[in-house]
Amino acid sequence: MSLQDQCILPAIRKMKDLEKLMKSSYTYIVLLDSHIGQLKSIVDLGRAHGKKMLLHADLIEGLKNDEFAAEFLCQSIRPAGIISTRGNVITKTRQNGLLAIQRLFLLDSSALDKSYTLLERTQPDYIEVMPGVIPHIIKEVKERSGIPIFAGGLIRSIDDVEQALAAGATAVTTSNHELWQHYDGVTRRHNQS
Repeated sequence: MSLQDQCILPAIRKMKDLEKLMKSSYTYIVLLDSHIGQLKSIVDLGRAHGKKMLLHADLIEGLKNDEFAAEFLCQSIRPAGIISTRGNVITKTRQNGLLAIQRLFLLDSSALDKSYTLLERTQPDYIEVMPGVIPHIIKEVKERSGIPIFAGGLIRSIDDVEQALAAGATAVTTSNHELWQHYDGVTRRHNQS
C-alpha cells in the first residue's frame, strides 16, 4: 500500500481541522479523538473530498476497543484503516482487508521486546512508533520487523520530521498545524518503503 508519497500524516482532533484539510493535498488523514456518533459522517465527508481516513480505535468515545468494535468499524464505517495498540483489533482489521496500523509506545527496553513479540503475532501493515523522536529506535524497529514505520508523538519541528524520515520512517503522524502547512504538497524525498 502506498501513502501516495505523503511524508506527513496529519492527525486531527477537531472538526475544524478536518475542514481545513479537505482543501489540502493530503490524501491520508488520521482521526484521533472522536465520538462513535460522528464517525460515519466524518469518513463520508473525507471520502467525498478524496480523503482516506485512518481511525484511531483506542480514542473513539462510546466504543469499546476490542475485536467486535474493529469488526463494526470495518464493516459499517469503512475507513481506509485502523490504528490501535491492541493486537486483537489489528488482527481483525487485517482480516477485513483494511490497513492495520499497530501503535507502539516504546517506553523502555522491556516494552520494545514485548512489541517485537506482538508484531510477530499481528503482522500489521504499518507500525506507529511512539515517541517518534528517537531515530535510532525507528531504524532498529524497521530493520528488525521489516514493517514500514510511522513516527508519532513529540514531533515538534521540521528537524524532528527530517530525522525520523532519514532514520527510515515512511511518514510522520503529527497534529502540528505548522508542519502540515510546511509539508503540504511535498512528496517523499527519502528512499524508504
